[in-house]
Amino acid sequence: MSDRVSITVTDGVADVRLTRADKMNALDPAMFAGLAEAIAELKARQDARVVVLSGEGRAFCAGLDMASMAGGGSGLKLDSRSHGLANLAQHVCVGWRELPMPVIAAVHGVAMGGGFQLLSGADIRIVHPATRMAIRETYWGLVPDMGGFALWRGLGREDVLRELVYTSREFTAAEAHGYGLVTHVDENPLDRAMEIAREIAGRNPHAVRAAKRIFNGLHDGDTKSILLAESEEQVALMGSPNQRESVVANFEKRAPRFVD
Repeated sequence: MSDRVSITVTDGVADVRLTRADKMNALDPAMFAGLAEAIAELKARQDARVVVLSGEGRAFCAGLDMASMAGGGSGLKLDSRSHGLANLAQHVCVGWRELPMPVIAAVHGVAMGGGFQLLSGADIRIVHPATRMAIRETYWGLVPDMGGFALWRGLGREDVLRELVYTSREFTAAEAHGYGLVTHVDENPLDRAMEIAREIAGRNPHAVRAAKRIFNGLHDGDTKSILLAESEEQVALMGSPNQRESVVANFEKRAPRFVD
């Protein structure tokens, strides 16, 4: 793993941390590479049933490291579809949605610009009440371009998002929660995220992954395709070893023993 991102998996929970604490986990070329590497590793791991994404030090992610990106030396080719439908900058945010397991972001300190788009890629977002957030790109005369527009579909009211994008103003965790952009506001976001992660890790991992696949199709699919996806996933799960274990463990009032 790179010196920008660490991964530790314990009891099905992948603890993923941005480790550039001295720069508030700002996004430089090495961070982009580290995030892409982490996504690729997690996509291939069967022992990770849920991911918790957080930042070490004083902040989750301060956004783009403007100094490191100056002069065109970033290596980012925005017109290149290097990761399926996305370029690298988009992939490090959208890629969390593409993982087969749920992702929970535990956010504190600062989440600006690309940092806010990064947390938007999580399935669930837990934010400290004092966190400073902004969709910052128009402040620099730019537009959000790390997958935010695709990720924000269905998260909050479009008129509110338009205001936040057009003005680039800061907003609080309480405001973000009211807008529907974060899931919970908590004094201990990492502890809360780990608590939720452990609960998810205790469910049939095949059912959880199936549910995420259905959720991922909500905004692009029509009613027919969504109903069909529900049925296909359910048929595959019914009578499977982990589904039977869910039932037996519940009746026996014990922790289930799933096979990943």
